[in-house]
Parts: sequence; structure tokens; C-alpha cells
Amino acid sequence: MINLIICDDQEVVCQGLQAILSTTEAINVLGIANNGVELIEKIEKKAPHVVLMDLKMPVMNGLQATKEIKQKYPQIKVLVLTTYDADAWVFDAIRNGADGYLLKDASREKLIQAIVDVSEDRTPVDEKVAVKLFTKIAKGVQKGETLVGKNLTDREKEILGLIANGLSNAEIAQEIFLSKGTVRNYVSAILEKLEVKDRTQAAVVALRYGIVD
Repeated sequence: MINLIICDDQEVVCQGLQAILSTTEAINVLGIANNGVELIEKIEKKAPHVVLMDLKMPVMNGLQATKEIKQKYPQIKVLVLTTYDADAWVFDAIRNGADGYLLKDASREKLIQAIVDVSEDRTPVDEKVAVKLFTKIAKGVQKGETLVGKNLTDREKEILGLIANGLSNAEIAQEIFLSKGTVRNYVSAILEKLEVKDRTQAAVVALRYGIVD
């Protein structure tokens, strides 16, 4: 069972989410917080597996709370659930350590699946947000001093860039004149070296650490 805390400054939203999540036995809502400070206090007492995080809140917003959680409790997964899909919110949430990003118009089924996915180290990202994410990576980001991705070969970085552009294995194979099997092997090696489980997560890491030119 996935133990979860909901953090949103709107009490009615918290109650609605709690009602939705109570319909599945896979998720146990430990409590509700209305800002980041309350959330940190509840985390210290209840130790959830996942936090369902809104972004715009008083006292301590979701970006600040996400950063603090990932610094203090890196094992806790943070799934952003918000109405904000503007670039600044998306990229700041990812840079601060968010493990997934969902918009509040998501269906019940998509919300529950996203919570399950994030608890299993996958990276659920809303389709609208994914477009922004891949576009940002495709344009390149400012490189920083980091060891993440340093063990990737030039070819692997090239393929990671194509993944970030949204290309499938077949399209990558056609683009760089390799067999689909060879590309599949490269993709597996990239995921292993970046210590991620899926292509979206690889793209998030590429954005966060500026791996892709």
C-alpha cells in the first residue's frame, strides 16, 4: 500500500482528492497539509511514500517544499498536482526534485496510475507538460558542474538528445543509420547509466543537469 500526504491550500480540493483516492485500496491517505510548513511537520511524523503537491501556496510554496523534502527525505516521491503548466513552474519543479508532474484536470484513473507509477520509480508527466519539457531540452539548457551523465559516450548523448526530441527507437535508427536493435541497446545503456527506468525520466535528468547540447 502507498502511504500518501496531500498538500494543497484549498481545503475543498484536499477533501475531494481524499475522496477520490479512498476508492482504491492501493493508496492510503495519511493526512492533509495546506502549505509547505505543515507538510514538512506531517512528513516528520508520518513518513509517507508519496506527497501529492500543489505549487502555489502561502507560507511555503510547493517549489520550496519540494526542494526541502528532496534534501531531507530523498526517498519520498513528490508528485506535483497543479493547475500551472507555465514553463517556469514546470522547470523549477523538476529542478527542485519533483518526480512527476500532473495537471488537476487529470482523470481519476490517470491520477491513481500516476501515484502508483511515481511510487515505483517511474516519472509520470502530463502530455501538455511533456511537450514543454521536450521542447526545452531540444533547445538546450545551461550546463552546470555535475557528474551526472559524464559516463555517457558521445553516441549515447546524441541518442539521448533524440529521445528528448520525442523520437522513437525506429525514428532514431533511421536518423543516425543504425539498426533498431542497436538503438534499443544504446537506450538500455543510457537508462542504466543515468539510473532511471524510462525515457521520460531520462529526459527529465537531461533537463535537470544540462546533459544534452
